[in-house]
Amino acid sequence: MFATKRIRLAVAALAVAVAASGTAAAMASTASASPKPAAQVSAHHVRVSLNRFDLNGYVINAKYTLGRNTGNTFQQTYKHSTVQGVPIAGPYVGTTFPPEDYVALPIGNHQLYITWLDPKTFAIVDVFVMNFATHTVYDYAPGSAQPESAGTITVVKCGKDPLP
Repeated sequence: MFATKRIRLAVAALAVAVAASGTAAAMASTASASPKPAAQVSAHHVRVSLNRFDLNGYVINAKYTLGRNTGNTFQQTYKHSTVQGVPIAGPYVGTTFPPEDYVALPIGNHQLYITWLDPKTFAIVDVFVMNFATHTVYDYAPGSAQPESAGTITVVKCGKDPLP
């Protein structure tokens, strides 16, 4: 009976020792890990901001291969606060669209989130996510049951400000 009690005490002491050493090791590794300096963090991740990007001078062709706009290519000509979209290939050639207001926000390395707005009502006319590194565009144009499109972009003309 005493031997069994001694074994139980030894096992309990061993369990406490193992747990304590594991906790100490975890604390030591946590304590030695230091956060990255702000310069390193910002080098790899874009800081969240609401700073608008001025696309003035940019001309971008969006060629759609998926979704609602499949087969169409639209040329987007940007000024300081307005944009003009013109179909240059596909079924919509010859259609005239009114100029729209826009807001462009950098959302990642070489990526913009662009919203076109009706200048009179501020209603959303079109929304794009453009990745200038991969030359892809994702488009959401409200007004149908399937408003999504995707494809490729080509920068025909650059504006004064370099893309983010």
